[in-house]
Amino acid sequence: MIKIAITGSNGLLGQSLIELLLLEKEKYEVFGLSRGKNRSGRDDFSYVSIDITKEENLKAQLATIKPNFIINTAAMTQVDDCENNKEACDLLNVTIVQWLAEISQELNIHLIHISTDFIFDGKKGNYKETDTPNPLSYYGLSKLKSEEVLKESKINYTILRTILVYGKVFDMSRNNIVLWVRQMLSEGKEITIVDDQFRTPTYVKDLALACKISIDKKAMGVFNIASNELLSVYEIAQQIAETFKLDKSLIKPISTSTLNQTAPRPAKTGFNLSKTNMQLDFYPKSFKEDLQRFKDILM
Repeated sequence: MIKIAITGSNGLLGQSLIELLLLEKEKYEVFGLSRGKNRSGRDDFSYVSIDITKEENLKAQLATIKPNFIINTAAMTQVDDCENNKEACDLLNVTIVQWLAEISQELNIHLIHISTDFIFDGKKGNYKETDTPNPLSYYGLSKLKSEEVLKESKINYTILRTILVYGKVFDMSRNNIVLWVRQMLSEGKEITIVDDQFRTPTYVKDLALACKISIDKKAMGVFNIASNELLSVYEIAQQIAETFKLDKSLIKPISTSTLNQTAPRPAKTGFNLSKTNMQLDFYPKSFKEDLQRFKDILM
């Protein structure tokens, strides 16, 4: 039996991981660590209500569980909030990763950590795992620092970099681009979307599967996880409208410069997936194909 502790188990990825891993209960023993009550709608795994920003609590709990793997899905991901609250951002995105690395070394745990395309400046796009980071925002910087914590440690680690994660789980605390666009258009509301930022969005079920593959293969190092076609955010919104048969004319393109956002965003990211294809034997699809899969689940 493989013991897996998931930090941030109430989040979009956390709940998706619980769903996926519990399909093989004879293989995985799942522990969810999150703040407040269990929001997954399931009671067939071990849930621990915990404030992971308290070092002693976190380490004591993990020492009790003694997991083989930790999947760290907990993070502060609101880019402007990170810019405005750097201390809180550092605590969640860097310091906790340091604590997880320390307990992982002590107990010989393999740590799987989620990172982001925002570690790059967006000047070239189609980033490989080996490309040189240059974050534009404090959020991007914090995630880069968390990667460096792991790379400088002596533990077994996997870093999965991802982009614009979307999906739906039992109890959502936060929206994502697909649900937001679908809701606004369903209500007949006009929306403005940037047409000069380019991304390869990630279906949360793919990200969860990549975590599971990383466990099964004991994969180590950095891997890119995203869909395989670069689209402008405007094109992403258009494809959402088409898939859900909503009115595309309600979507109006605007440029990033008109947004007045606190933190700068990279213009063009997207990932090269060659290493993921070869080493994880994982072949992500296009956003359009993933959207159809998502729609089939929703309908």
